Amino acid sequence: MTNDVRARKLADRIRVIAAETLERRVKDPRLGFVTITDARVTGDLRDATVFYTVLGDEEARAASAAALEKVRGLVRSEVGRQTGIKFTPTIAFVADAIPDVARHIEDLLAEAHAADEAVAAAARGASYAGDPDPYRSSEDLEEDLEEDLEEDVEEDLEEDVEEDLEGGLREGERAEGRTADVSGEPS
Repeated sequence: MTNDVRARKLADRIRVIAAETLERRVKDPRLGFVTITDARVTGDLRDATVFYTVLGDEEARAASAAALEKVRGLVRSEVGRQTGIKFTPTIAFVADAIPDVARHIEDLLAEAHAADEAVAAAARGASYAGDPDPYRSSEDLEEDLEEDLEEDVEEDLEEDVEEDLEGGLREGERAEGRTADVSGEPS
């Protein structure tokens, strides 16, 4: 854990030293508008990666990459001199992909916004496929409940009448059976 904290602190310090060195000591005309965005150091503090961006086209990026490769030793010696650590890490300059990724995300968001605008424009002139108000209101629910209640009452009455009729037949059969048993005649 302490190595991670130490590595982060050293990486921050290397980022500052590299930016100051490129700004003040490097006079290479190929070096364009370079911005040091981040630095990372391995856990053993032996290797450092410095991320940078360049403002300009591909030609300016290639020229700046060549200039940074040339001044890598100078930046390493400045890091060693200003940090005072026992072993100065090797320095590698890597072009940062964050601006390209951010540009790609912005393009995707612009496409999504354009698609949303197209859908909104189509929706302005469209009408509903069904009812304007597809949701049930409280009045509709009350009417449905009344109808359901009436149907349930009618069904219950019909079932009760059928049961009574069937029950009456059974009672009649039982009464005939009792009289037959009393009289002793088989039915």
